[in-house]
Amino acid sequence: MKKNISENETEKWSAKLISANKKLVFQNAEKEKRAGELIIANEELLYQNGEKEKRAAELKIANVELIFQNTEKENRAAELNIANIELVFQNNEKEKRAAELIVANVELIYQNGEKEKRAAELIIANVELIFQNTEKENRAAELNIANIELVFQNNEKEKRASELNVANVELIYQNGEKEKRAAELKIANIELVFQNGEKEKRAAELIVANIELVFQNDEKEKRASELIIANVELIFQNGEKEKRASELSVALQELALQNYEKEKLAVALNNVNKELETFAYVASHDLQEPLRKIQTFISRINDNEDNILSDKSKEHFIIVQDAASRMQTLIIDILAFSRVTKTERKFEEVDLNKLINEIIEDLKESIDEKKAIIETQHLININIIPFQFRQAIQNLIYNALKFSKPGLSPVIKITSEIVCNNSKNKNLLPDIAYCHISIADNGIGFDPDYSESIFEVFKKLHGRSEYKGTGIGLAIVKKVIENHNGYITATGNLNAGATFDIFLPVTQML
Repeated sequence: MKKNISENETEKWSAKLISANKKLVFQNAEKEKRAGELIIANEELLYQNGEKEKRAAELKIANVELIFQNTEKENRAAELNIANIELVFQNNEKEKRAAELIVANVELIYQNGEKEKRAAELIIANVELIFQNTEKENRAAELNIANIELVFQNNEKEKRASELNVANVELIYQNGEKEKRAAELKIANIELVFQNGEKEKRAAELIVANIELVFQNDEKEKRASELIIANVELIFQNGEKEKRASELSVALQELALQNYEKEKLAVALNNVNKELETFAYVASHDLQEPLRKIQTFISRINDNEDNILSDKSKEHFIIVQDAASRMQTLIIDILAFSRVTKTERKFEEVDLNKLINEIIEDLKESIDEKKAIIETQHLININIIPFQFRQAIQNLIYNALKFSKPGLSPVIKITSEIVCNNSKNKNLLPDIAYCHISIADNGIGFDPDYSESIFEVFKKLHGRSEYKGTGIGLAIVKKVIENHNGYITATGNLNAGATFDIFLPVTQML
């Protein structure tokens, strides 16, 4: 009876063991399925990483192409700079438009500086791209190592599963032994439970590794998006460069057009100068000779036939003689104006004190007659065309004497100083040193409305009966100052004197 009970207990335990083994087999099958799914997921990750590496390689090629294009653009910018330097050299030969060309060149230099800055920014962006690609490759290598580790762990699982199958077969065989092997089965089950616990731990580690891989992939995608944004920025900057290059091309075309216009104006000016030379020749020979004859015969008539002329005839002869004298003075002034040409541009360094003293000596009679006082202060050495500049200063001092107030001794103040124009005067070049010469008097002055027109040829603010002159003196002064690449202004008020300010570049083109 006891034997039958023992056999029943054994059968129950055997059934429980078989059920436990089936459960273990089912769990191992599920684990193998999950391991297969993990392998498929890892293969998918490997494929995606391969695609990302291909795209990174394509980005590298695109960056190399962008660098090559930027190099080409810099080469073309260098060629444009050389062309601009040549244009600046040619434009320096043109005198009237020199200021505008200098401003244009400053603008071009500024744009080139901007291009160099953008090129430096592109180089920094490319270095950043190379660094990010290196980081991607490092992470791809880490991912490969993690995948190899996963494959190794899956192989270990398969080995242990096969060992478990062998153990199950052994358990089925040992069930026939029943009581003797029960203890061994319990120990084996405990070992299996321990191994399952180990497998679950490794499965958890695999899940953590997969989460890490997903995080790394997200980071890669973020960096890829950043690379795309950087490439878009590079493309935008290249577009801006192309726009600026086109603007530079338009500016060069405009400069070429201006040069063409200047050449046409130079040809026209040359023709005018030739006509002026012809006029000067005619004035100096053909016009002065008849005037001399008129004056000679009028003098003879006045000397030889003074007794037989009526008072009315004498008055008429005086008017004719005065008109001839004015005509001769006008011809001499026109000749002086025509001789002040830009071809006579031999600059010399001259002591302004010495020059003023020589002019005072030449005008000594007029100065003594008017009891004039000439004050000089801080007169310096300047680069000038001596003959022309002496004529200009002499005309200004003579005018100050001529237009003095009746009954008041003229006081003429002459000063000079070095100044730097900081864009205060639009007629002067910025940041250029000028010699400022001021000639001020206490004479009758003039209406401020005539401060510009006073320098026009034949412009007279007073009638012939009040003050003698042809209205060419100040025109000659202005032309002389322009020949010196300078600028002159006149300021004054009625009965409050006049001031003439002359600005000459310290460094003249010799």
